[in-house]
Amino acid sequence: MSRPGQNDTIPFANRTSRGDGPGDTNYVGNITLILFPELCTIETCDLTLANFMYLPTIPGNAIFAGLFGLFIIVQLFLGIKHKTWGFMTALCMGLVLECVGYIARVLMHDDPFNGDWFLMSLVVLTIAPAFITAGVYLCLARIISVYGEHLSRFKPRTYTIVFVTCDFICLVLQGLGGGIAASADTKKSSDLGKNIMMAGLIFQVVSLALFGICCGEFALRVLRGRGSRNERYTAITSSLLFKGFLVALFVACITILIRSLYRCVELSGGFNSDLFTGDEALFMVLEGVMIVLATGGLSVFHPAVAFQGVWHELNFNFRTKKSHKAVSMTDEESPMTNVELSKMPLNNGSRV
Repeated sequence: MSRPGQNDTIPFANRTSRGDGPGDTNYVGNITLILFPELCTIETCDLTLANFMYLPTIPGNAIFAGLFGLFIIVQLFLGIKHKTWGFMTALCMGLVLECVGYIARVLMHDDPFNGDWFLMSLVVLTIAPAFITAGVYLCLARIISVYGEHLSRFKPRTYTIVFVTCDFICLVLQGLGGGIAASADTKKSSDLGKNIMMAGLIFQVVSLALFGICCGEFALRVLRGRGSRNERYTAITSSLLFKGFLVALFVACITILIRSLYRCVELSGGFNSDLFTGDEALFMVLEGVMIVLATGGLSVFHPAVAFQGVWHELNFNFRTKKSHKAVSMTDEESPMTNVELSKMPLNNGSRV
């Protein structure tokens, strides 16, 4: 399988000159190999028929794959130890996809004409950060809780529900676009897939920007309300570990935003643009390095460690009623959890 829409750029089999402008790449060689570039090898075809106009670097891509593999181990260890199931699942899924994407790029070094490796790296590296941002979004509600819900404009769970929903939409759009692009055999369907992927990336940029605004607005409220913070968690919020976590979270938001903006620009020119096919150095910096910084910070300053054992205390509360008064409790905090049914009092004072 060739690059999406690649064969649509070849109007006839044998050209003998090379265009000067973007998108004017010309092809010279055996008509069978030109029409079916997946049959090419480095010895039989030049890189004008490959997925990229360069051979992906083995050391650079291998380093990224290794780092993401290391972060997976860290996230699994800390996630299982501290039972941060939601955050662990989101981060690990994103890291696994990042690892797979860069392994595919390593394999393309010796087989740059292999469309399967190309499409694998394209799709998984596009959608992977959506899982990472889901983990980021899960943290804000708990940050609000340790400082004090009364300092927030909205309830903590509102932020999580809204932004995780937005992240899900981003993931669906990017995955759908990637699937269409992967199965495309015409330029029209290839462009459709590209445009849907771009829509998902743009939506991700907007969501991250709004999330940053919400975080900034809450930070101002915290600074203005120093005397009214939640005293129960003062030791946590004043610790260097927690402050380091906040910095790591800020860096993750900024780096993923930069990465998403870059991918929007990259895809805007199509799968055959010079930026998409010819600039590996820029890709490695604005894609790879940005995600390494984001996930590396959240591995070093893991939220469960930063919250110092109170992560579970800050779960969403379930609303129940007792004596016509609303009280909040989680299923772990319910005083009736271990009481036998026969000993539970009824409203009239009798027992079951």
